[in-house]
Amino acid sequence: MNKVSTQGIVSAEDIVCLVGGAPFDEAMLPRVSGFVSKYIAVDAGADALRRAGLTPAMVIGDLDSLSADARATFADRLCHIQETDTTDFEKALSRVDAAGFVALGFTGGRLDHTLAVLNVLARFQTKPVILLDASDASFLARRGVTRLAPPAGSRIAFMPLAELRCSVAGAHWPFSDQLMHPTGFISSSNAVAGSVVIRTDGPLLVSLPAAQFETAAKAVFPE
Repeated sequence: MNKVSTQGIVSAEDIVCLVGGAPFDEAMLPRVSGFVSKYIAVDAGADALRRAGLTPAMVIGDLDSLSADARATFADRLCHIQETDTTDFEKALSRVDAAGFVALGFTGGRLDHTLAVLNVLARFQTKPVILLDASDASFLARRGVTRLAPPAGSRIAFMPLAELRCSVAGAHWPFSDQLMHPTGFISSSNAVAGSVVIRTDGPLLVSLPAAQFETAAKAVFPE
């Protein structure tokens, strides 16, 4: 892996918004602004930030999708990484040290891109990330206990990214010490019945409606 220094650009206390090149509603950028301290453009995500009048702390990736206008505007912030065996999302997530990440412009489009993002999340489980798109706010429940309080009746899904054991209380269909696997037991289209408590020993993806982004952020990011 090519080493990239982000010292002086991002601190370990920052919560960062990674902005990717997949289409997303750019009105979502102001919504996350209260939770993030910096924006990092991932390849063509720089174009979305440019249109929104926002300046990224850096632009990272193989930069093969970056427009000429964005390349010129952010010329002093480009971090070109020449790797053919990693996605731009992995290039960014693996190299930026931050307290947490909100990822916009990575899901909700092509299925293979979304699956690749989930693959990266499963391999970088210690990085707190919320995937946000028009439909969902999704994140990995931390190993041990995660607590969250979405409104009663809200949809919620629990999807294992590897074999794990999990208990969920506060859901309409709770379960205890359940063996879960991507090709075995999953819990999609569940619903919130009360305060949700999740106990897991592996990478469990939790999905809430996008309108519950703030609920997800309180559960995922340190105080």
